[in-house]
Amino acid sequence: MDIKEHLKDQKYTKAYSETKLFEKILKFAKAAGIKIIYIALILYYTLQKSTTPMWAKSMIVGALGYFILPIDFIPDFIPFVGYTDDLSALAGALVAVAMYVDEEVKQKSKEKLNVWFGKIDATELKSVDKKIKKQDSLN
Repeated sequence: MDIKEHLKDQKYTKAYSETKLFEKILKFAKAAGIKIIYIALILYYTLQKSTTPMWAKSMIVGALGYFILPIDFIPDFIPFVGYTDDLSALAGALVAVAMYVDEEVKQKSKEKLNVWFGKIDATELKSVDKKIKKQDSLN
């Protein structure tokens, strides 16, 4: 059964699909930046976990749907600032669901980055990992 059948019918929920997410990532990865793509992948793999509760999955689908839509608060085609609202939406969802992000999710996300973009500099991702760890320790 599709997760979207369980979620409230929202604009961004409708925009979400695995195919659309991966198409957006591959098309705009360099413009969006590796941290945004890493956060999107962490959310995607957290969504796939059977232990992630429905409220968290709903939040993840909404944030990923927002990321996918090309027309949002700040349109993605605007240089330098086009992805700031996407980052805010993804980071907000990540903070909210950090307690469900485990090492396996982070590892899968890094492996996917390496497949798509070649060997990545993992030091760029440390700030995201630190925020997840910090948020998880608060919960």
